[in-house]
Amino acid sequence: MAIKTNKSMVKRFKVTTSGKIMKRKAGQAHFNSRESGNTTRNKRTDVKVTKTIMRALRTLMPYSF
Repeated sequence: MAIKTNKSMVKRFKVTTSGKIMKRKAGQAHFNSRESGNTTRNKRTDVKVTKTIMRALRTLMPYSF
């Protein structure tokens, strides 16, 4: 029996060609008017995932690496 890919994880994380896993910063949906411009601007960039989370994602997304 084959291992299934967790589709919710595939939608939230992106694997780059070099093997890094990128994710979006949280808290972008609403209540952003009260935040400063710097905070809003910093939320637009993607973040590299730590090695601990990367290890867990290898079991959830086995065919993405």
